[in-house]
Amino acid sequence: MPLINLPEFANDLLSEFDARKAERIDTPVIQPAEPFLDIAGEDLRRRIFMTESETGASLCLRPEFTIPVCLRHIETATGTPKRYAYLGEVFRQRRDGANEFYQAGIEDLGDINIPSADARAIGDATGILARLLPGRRLSVTLGDQAVFEAVVQALGLPLGWQKRLIHAFGNMTQLEALLAGLVSPQFVTGLDDDIAKLVASGDEQALVAHLEQEMQATGYSTNAGRSPLEIARRLKEKLILSETRLDDAAFHVLEEFLSLDVPLVNASAALAGFADAAGLKLGNALSRFNGRVGALADAGVDLSCLDYRAAFGRPLDYYTGLVFEVTAEGSSAVLAGGGRYDRLLTFLGATDRIPAVGFSFWLDRIETERAAV
Repeated sequence: MPLINLPEFANDLLSEFDARKAERIDTPVIQPAEPFLDIAGEDLRRRIFMTESETGASLCLRPEFTIPVCLRHIETATGTPKRYAYLGEVFRQRRDGANEFYQAGIEDLGDINIPSADARAIGDATGILARLLPGRRLSVTLGDQAVFEAVVQALGLPLGWQKRLIHAFGNMTQLEALLAGLVSPQFVTGLDDDIAKLVASGDEQALVAHLEQEMQATGYSTNAGRSPLEIARRLKEKLILSETRLDDAAFHVLEEFLSLDVPLVNASAALAGFADAAGLKLGNALSRFNGRVGALADAGVDLSCLDYRAAFGRPLDYYTGLVFEVTAEGSSAVLAGGGRYDRLLTFLGATDRIPAVGFSFWLDRIETERAAV
């Protein structure tokens, strides 16, 4: 028996899922913790409820549905395209509200028409909310992880810095701190003189040999942590990162990009103008963005309620393209959110690449908004 009651509009949600040909699926409340710890991102990792099996395996209470639904899809070897719907309890610490609450949503797996699938996700999320909150004007904030990645790559930063910046996308505090570090590099300090000289020389083989000798002398077991080769390569990466400085022109390009905040109908022109002025080639990322805008219009989605914010991301590391959140007029509460996660199923063990997009609803927040009408 659930510890909390389903909202009274749950049946309306399920009928909406049926109408959209999404198959209802359930997943165990107790989940293997590893996928969430490795893939979901720091924001979720620190808020999940952990436990252990009798054999010592790390487990957790289900903190969200996307990863469990994808794991179930892989386990059942079901073909694609496939649409799954879910409605159930999730468990994670929240900054406000209960730590146990209901979520519902749709995961759309395997549709190779990326713009169409993205548009369908936004259209379904807003369409269902319009039924649950009749008469309320909705607002959608849209971002794009792929466009940000394209900008960072076009600036020609070292791969390590690209990874750091991309990882921080959507967290402006962390992103600004990283940019500050790029403008004013902090050189690596505290290294043993011999190790520092070997790192600076670039002689990886000699550095590995020296580290092996030091580890043997101190009784350090490589089974307990990184190998000498891994440590050597990490030190080399840290040195490269510490010696990289973002020039003023490139810094201002990034600042200008992150400041873009326009109605979606103006976003394609704004991005094209930005890229031209900065001399950047954004390639497929911009083409996909434009294709999504066209698909949204073709699907009949009201573009006047959609805004594009270049710095907007969501705090889960598996997103690869579209990210979005939906609010209702007069409230800042996020009622639905989602995005595209094309690499996730491969990370989870799928043998083939499966494009995917999905979204979820926060049912307790929707219930609060319905009560306020």
